[in-house]
Amino acid sequence: MTEFIILGLSNNLQMQIFLFLVFLVVYLVTLLANMVIMVVIRSDPHLHTPMYFFLSHLSFVDICYFSAIVPHMLVHFLAEHKTISVNICIEQMFFFFLLAATEICILSAMAYDHYAAICDPLRYMNTVSTRTCVQLESGA
Repeated sequence: MTEFIILGLSNNLQMQIFLFLVFLVVYLVTLLANMVIMVVIRSDPHLHTPMYFFLSHLSFVDICYFSAIVPHMLVHFLAEHKTISVNICIEQMFFFFLLAATEICILSAMAYDHYAAICDPLRYMNTVSTRTCVQLESGA
């Protein structure tokens, strides 16, 4: 076996075009929103705090996460021969799970940041320094 046949959501051509447009719009809005979040955080010096540091990296991982699957899905909505090779399928699954795990680690780091801010606010700046944030992000 060298490839999988993708059945899709519908055999109706008009429905496939409609679904293509819906998923394309959702994908583009997701890309645009995450890029805006990243640009705003990088451009405003008041947002250079640990919470926004993690939020910026979470937006980047979200862009990669959706880009691992959605472009191939969009191609297959309009393709006449709907197959995917085993190697490409394995590659997509690898990046999908890798990026999902990375997102979970970043969310855990954000949870630690919030915990430190709430439970020990007087020592927060010493506990969650820039070095700590970079280490937590590198671990993710």
